[in-house]
Amino acid sequence: MSRQSNKGTAVVTGASSGIGAVYADRLAGQGYDLVLVARRADRLEELAETLRYAYGRKVGVISADLADDNDVRRVEQAIAGDDSVTLLVNNAGLGGAQVVATADADVAERMIKVNVIALTRLTRAVLPGLIARNRGAIVNIASVLAFDTSFGGIYSGTKAYVVNFTEALQREVAGTEVTVQVVLPGATRTDFWEAAGSDINNVPQEIVMSADDLVDAALVGLARGEAVTAPGLADAAKLDAFLGARQGFFGSLHANKPAARYGV
Repeated sequence: MSRQSNKGTAVVTGASSGIGAVYADRLAGQGYDLVLVARRADRLEELAETLRYAYGRKVGVISADLADDNDVRRVEQAIAGDDSVTLLVNNAGLGGAQVVATADADVAERMIKVNVIALTRLTRAVLPGLIARNRGAIVNIASVLAFDTSFGGIYSGTKAYVVNFTEALQREVAGTEVTVQVVLPGATRTDFWEAAGSDINNVPQEIVMSADDLVDAALVGLARGEAVTAPGLADAAKLDAFLGARQGFFGSLHANKPAARYGV
């Protein structure tokens, strides 16, 4: 058990298992105190005790359902008023391969609340303080499915929002010492799949990454100042080409009259 120099407090949502729990472990090991947020209080407390013992860090827990408006506001108030916060990892998320016509509307709403609304509100809660202190980072966990709708448009749509939202944040903090990163996991071995009603064992195992490897790569990307981290992408030039092509496409969308092909 050792205590390193304090890097401030990292807030990690969805911290009771999977990617969030790995982030909590790695960040405690790097010298962060922690605030862990998730629904399952018993698992949070168990993880917190383990991290306190292993790393000698202060670890607080907030049991909250981020699909519940009151719980989100309770978390907001706690972290907005904490000047020690230097890092927010928006990891909590709900998944599922629902298509719109047959989706349960309440299930879809919960997914949007957790993946989009809670992420936005918690970011808004900490960002002014980070900017005022000119220090810190926000990490938003999106998905490679932000660029593919085969898993259902609702989930994909929420993750596309996370990507665009994070890109806009990066523009907003330009010129400051605040870093904003979006992480694009592919298939990752966690209990997320079971909760989403899927079986990861049905996915080709050559594309399934462990949560440990994913987080370790994402943290390397954060340390390098990567705006977009795609741990499964072997050729980083492909990301640059994609982003450049998208920007060029956007630039071609503007004109003072409809294109000639419409005959207007």
